[in-house]
Amino acid sequence: MIRHNVHKVSLLIFTTAIFVFSYSQSLPSARVTVDKNKILLGEQIHMHLEAKFSASEPISFFDIDSIEHFEILKREKIDTQDNRNQITLTQSMVLTSFDSGHWVIPSFKLIANKTLFTDTIPVDVAFTSPFDPKQPYHDIKDVIDVSRTNKQQTPWWWYAVGGFILLLIIVLIYLLTRKKKTVIKAVDIDPYDEAKIQLSKLQKEEVGSKLYYTRLVDIFRWYLQRRANLVSFEKTTPDLIHQLKTLKLPEELDTRLMQTLRLSDYVKFAKYEPAAQDKKDSFNVIGAAVEEIEKKFKQVKQENAG
Repeated sequence: MIRHNVHKVSLLIFTTAIFVFSYSQSLPSARVTVDKNKILLGEQIHMHLEAKFSASEPISFFDIDSIEHFEILKREKIDTQDNRNQITLTQSMVLTSFDSGHWVIPSFKLIANKTLFTDTIPVDVAFTSPFDPKQPYHDIKDVIDVSRTNKQQTPWWWYAVGGFILLLIIVLIYLLTRKKKTVIKAVDIDPYDEAKIQLSKLQKEEVGSKLYYTRLVDIFRWYLQRRANLVSFEKTTPDLIHQLKTLKLPEELDTRLMQTLRLSDYVKFAKYEPAAQDKKDSFNVIGAAVEEIEKKFKQVKQENAG
């Protein structure tokens, strides 16, 4: 009897493991749908974007600036749903088109642990609605003659005078409103000193969590770009973490720095609200990373000078 129960428990654990493994393999995922594939000129389409991630991986979302042959009339805010092991980001857009023809909403790219592409969506834009043979026939009306009225034409020189006066007004407005350019001499501040100043200012200010983490990570990225020559602003968080491996930071600091950067993504994109202690710990980790990188920089500088 006991052996029979052991077999049942083992089978249940095995089945659950297979389900969890299969589910995790399906993430991340990306999907785009529309409510209609055929519209009239100027008619609206509702497009729905969805991205799913596991809770253990960094998240991102589609970066859609424009769509060829379509106009974006409205963008809803990105909605976040956190279901323990899965984070789902969704957004709705309202589109229309004033170009008749057969067009395709292109595939959109989503950068995650692996790069994903959504399916393309064909859309037919018709100039007029299809002809319905069941409707009654109406003949085309004849051309109706309209009586002409003689109007006195305005002399051409009136247009010349009006144009000259308008040009004179524009010149006067420009001369009265222009300001002399002030030449500002740029001051070259040491990257380390600048990072310390900006961190000190951020520590004293009271800002929301999203703005706080945005500025905190931007200060670190700007320091990396100037001191370590890492093009950090053009990189996603996973790419930045990969770059940081080249600096060979202490293992504990490297781990905490990766956790801080991923937490920043959760706050900015998933609307996660960190605790006050989380903010303090993140600030200390960024400060410690700046100090460690600066120490390595000075050591290399001294070795090269010697």
